[in-house]
Amino acid sequence: MAQAQQRSRRREGPLTALAFGAFAIAAWGCGGASRPTQLLTFEEFEAQAYREVSTGLFVVDGDTPVRSREELRLVYRRYVEDRSSIGTRRRALIVHQVDGVDARWDDVQALNLSYCVSTTFEANYGATVQAMEEATAKGWEIPANVHFIHEAAQDDACDETNENVVFDVNPITGVGYLARAFFPNFERAFRNILINTAAFGDISPWTLAGVLRHETGHALGFRHEHTRPEAGVCFEDNNWRALTPYDSDSVMHYPQCNGTNRGDLVITELDAEGAASLYPF
Repeated sequence: MAQAQQRSRRREGPLTALAFGAFAIAAWGCGGASRPTQLLTFEEFEAQAYREVSTGLFVVDGDTPVRSREELRLVYRRYVEDRSSIGTRRRALIVHQVDGVDARWDDVQALNLSYCVSTTFEANYGATVQAMEEATAKGWEIPANVHFIHEAAQDDACDETNENVVFDVNPITGVGYLARAFFPNFERAFRNILINTAAFGDISPWTLAGVLRHETGHALGFRHEHTRPEAGVCFEDNNWRALTPYDSDSVMHYPQCNGTNRGDLVITELDAEGAASLYPF
């Protein structure tokens, strides 16, 4: 696909009003100091989810993609069902589950997580390559038996149709999040890390590398830490398994959801412990 066409395809509508600082937070996901008592209808639930024009994906809980309206209904059903058990589960980073099975890469694929970085980043291309390196080789690869490989030869043809890489990294504009990723169970067409051009501005105290540590955490299968009952707010669902005790400093925890980390999004000791347990050497 020509670069000009790809840039056009990646452009979206105006920024959503559901922005909280740099991360977009849906009102039903992280809206205040306590969990809401009023259940939303599915139509209200759907209306508060951001939908990408270019992919058709819904984005909920700030940066979590949902592939279709049918899948969104399943997310909504879990939201309704889990309301009765909020605060009752204390299972001793957390991993996403699909039908009770961990969403993780198998041991072979985990060592070959190839990706391309689109040259349509233009002036931000070098910064993106470096930030991905910081998030992966100097980040998750240290505690976990995983290996991310930048296939630079694929960068000129870097989009969701490129089957020569496991996932692509592309720019996007006019969306209500800094970046969003995917889970390991997603099909290739939806395995993208999209980075808002706003992420290359002043997003202090976070850095682009910090944002990508969070997003590549999702790509490894890790959920938002703040969906755990200990956080007290920002509940999403119970579709996860705990790998460690609750960590309010976690790289996967939004600071505005009762997170205690007030600096960059860094991998904590408990994050490293959880990653090592899911992807052991």
